[in-house]
Amino acid sequence: MCYYVDSTLTKKEIKDVYNIGYEGKDFEAQPFLNGYSHPLVAVILDENPAVATAANWGLIPSWARDRSIQKQTLNARIETIAEKPSYRNNYQKRCLVLVKGFYEWKWLDGKGKVKQKHFLTLPNTKLIALGGIYGTWTDQESGEQLTTFSIVTTAANELMTEIHNIKRRMPIVLTKAMEKEWLTDRAIQDFAFPNHEADLVAVNLDQSLEPTTLF
Repeated sequence: MCYYVDSTLTKKEIKDVYNIGYEGKDFEAQPFLNGYSHPLVAVILDENPAVATAANWGLIPSWARDRSIQKQTLNARIETIAEKPSYRNNYQKRCLVLVKGFYEWKWLDGKGKVKQKHFLTLPNTKLIALGGIYGTWTDQESGEQLTTFSIVTTAANELMTEIHNIKRRMPIVLTKAMEKEWLTDRAIQDFAFPNHEADLVAVNLDQSLEPTTLF
């Protein structure tokens, strides 16, 4: 799964890497960003890839009455994305979720009381793009419009199976060659592992065996 990311990229880095500008609200640039706070994250939307913008983490389907569903939609499983009510109307609306990398924990005991924290990214890159889907939701009480997104996940590759050793999932990590493909109408299952794989590198941030508290 993917619930924590490093979002400390800058608008200049986005411009340097993608040669595009930035519009909209500022994203939250934090080294350890918690998806459960539904923060604004930098994204590139397929409907306007000439600019980057910000969207709230946790997709809200158009039929939702309020934002409470967001805690359940941080991630969307690629295997069922076209069927689940929360995603089936949005799974062809794709975005690049721009981060420096993401975090995952390896369980060192059977109950998850002792974990090792790992940081994952692509080598020799200023930032990486995770595959996301998005939508626009209108708050019926205030009239406010929000752009919201989910990170799409797939079965873990060999590296992530070793780290995410219980649920064995990972986000769709897009190589530069595949970013534009993600933003087209290419079949989404083409990006599921093992159809697509990126050469992730992992850094063990916690060599100790002390318990790690996530919340």
